[in-house]
Amino acid sequence: MLCCMPGVAFVPALLVSWSSAAFIISYAIAVLEGHVEPLVPYISDTGTKPPESGVFGFMINISALLGVITMYIRYLLIEKQNESSRFVKSSCNMFSLCIGLMGCTGMGIVATFQELAVPSVHDIGALVAFGSGVVYITLQSIISYKSCPQWNTYFVCHIRMAISAISCIAFIPMIVFASQVSMTKIDWTPGEKVKSY
Repeated sequence: MLCCMPGVAFVPALLVSWSSAAFIISYAIAVLEGHVEPLVPYISDTGTKPPESGVFGFMINISALLGVITMYIRYLLIEKQNESSRFVKSSCNMFSLCIGLMGCTGMGIVATFQELAVPSVHDIGALVAFGSGVVYITLQSIISYKSCPQWNTYFVCHIRMAISAISCIAFIPMIVFASQVSMTKIDWTPGEKVKSY
């Protein structure tokens, strides 16, 4: 069975480790270069200026690829489990995969088009990445509940749904505040006038 294949579980772990390293390394370089303040900078700010922009873009594109592989493995796993106990429509599983792949594409766009170089494309990529991510994990939570108790425990399902709920709640202020901000530069000096568009 697919879930017993050696090495399959290492892919999501690699995705989390690599993505965390991408944020930490680009943050460290940005702080050491004096490009951002050390206290809670905006994630995209840590990947805007060279040399951290190259590291950020490369590592986030690898994360997007690992995300695609992880989602495809999850898709195959559900298809295999679904053969013995029809708990979800195959079209629902495929729809979930497509939404996840859209999110990974958005991640690739964010990594490729820096925040200040092409802000509209960067923002659209972020919207696609985060929006699709929220929909994907919500769909996966629903699929997990449908597969209980044979393929999942209710505890795991509750954890997944809690993460989905937190993501949905966090997505709303992200949209509201992002629509209020027009970033044209990272560094501001006291007394500098803000351009209004």
